Amino acid sequence: MSLRALLLLIAGLPLTGCVPRIEVAAPKDPITINMNVKIEHEIHIKVDKDVEALLKNQSDLF
Repeated sequence: MSLRALLLLIAGLPLTGCVPRIEVAAPKDPITINMNVKIEHEIHIKVDKDVEALLKNQSDLF
């Protein structure tokens, strides 16, 4: 090994201690998710004319 290679190796040795450390840890507080969701729905019923007439004539069925 040449003297130049040895000097480069010795000069680069302290740089190996400068590697950033990444740590992944779970949070101490619980994770909360606020979901403000408004759900609306409409139901459309298509009926035959005979059934519609029956419902009009006898409105006390339901």
